Amino acid sequence: MTLNPTPTQILAGIGVLLVLFMVWRWSARKARRAADAARASSRVVSLAGRVLFTGAGFTGVQWLVITHVHNPTLVLVVLGVPDLIAAYVLTRALTITSMDTVNTRRRGGGRR
Repeated sequence: MTLNPTPTQILAGIGVLLVLFMVWRWSARKARRAADAARASSRVVSLAGRVLFTGAGFTGVQWLVITHVHNPTLVLVVLGVPDLIAAYVLTRALTITSMDTVNTRRRGGGRR
């Protein structure tokens, strides 16, 4: 059995391979975008959990000291340290040092 494809059949086969390649590339890009979006949303959820846990810890310690210790200096320290930590965290969060959303991948593979 020998195959004798016509030029039209060869061009159609190349076209099908090209379309399959383009669909594969499109799906890979779409999957990468979905993974990036999932990673970004999981960062937010993880950050919210850490903030709630830390806030509950600070509140618990403050409540214990205020209700059971009658030393004004200790009360001021217990109320002041979380304020300093919060000020530091807010300053770091609101100071833009880098852009996480910028696409750092380069096409073409060369240095620019």
